[in-house]
Amino acid sequence: MEKKKVTTKRMLGALLGVLLVGVGVAFNNQAGLGNDPVALFYDGVRKLLRLETSMLGMVSNGVNTVLAIFLLFTGRKYLNVGTLIYLLPYGLFVTLGSWLYSILIINPGMPLRIFCSVLGCLLLYFGVALVISMDIGVDPLVGSVLVLVDFTGKEFRFVKIIYDICLCVIGTLCGGTIGVVTIITAFTTGMGIQFFTELIQSIMKKRTR
Repeated sequence: MEKKKVTTKRMLGALLGVLLVGVGVAFNNQAGLGNDPVALFYDGVRKLLRLETSMLGMVSNGVNTVLAIFLLFTGRKYLNVGTLIYLLPYGLFVTLGSWLYSILIINPGMPLRIFCSVLGCLLLYFGVALVISMDIGVDPLVGSVLVLVDFTGKEFRFVKIIYDICLCVIGTLCGGTIGVVTIITAFTTGMGIQFFTELIQSIMKKRTR
């Protein structure tokens, strides 16, 4: 991956991507039909350590710190200012998404909960794709997937599916609760992110011609 110059436009694009990811995760969580594999993994680690729900942010930061150290030795090219842009406001954006859900969705029935889960997944996929497309660094979890892509030579979507299944298994064994959305996202996140990444990069190339 050729490193791109860090510009204000790319930083704002990455920040928007993180915002969409945070809101998407919050909508999935609030809809109550299951979290994505990453959130399930975080929650499993939290339960394994017997920490309160309020400590989930600290757990995610701890996991990402360990992965960031791993990337220093295996995929330093994926660490940049975009990594900090992702990690620092992530918790705040999830909180913002939860607040938006609470004021927009009142006494939701199953159809509306399903809609919010679908919307949450799409926001998550597009947000991660936007961060990747800005090419100024990604979050450690996505970075570790990209390292595996480089190592295996396989497409991102296939590696991400295996990666997410592993997160689901580990998270569940640690005590995390699996749901319908967890199963769906385990098999669709990789494809969704790759689709939106290719779409965004195609649009960016057209605009630079």
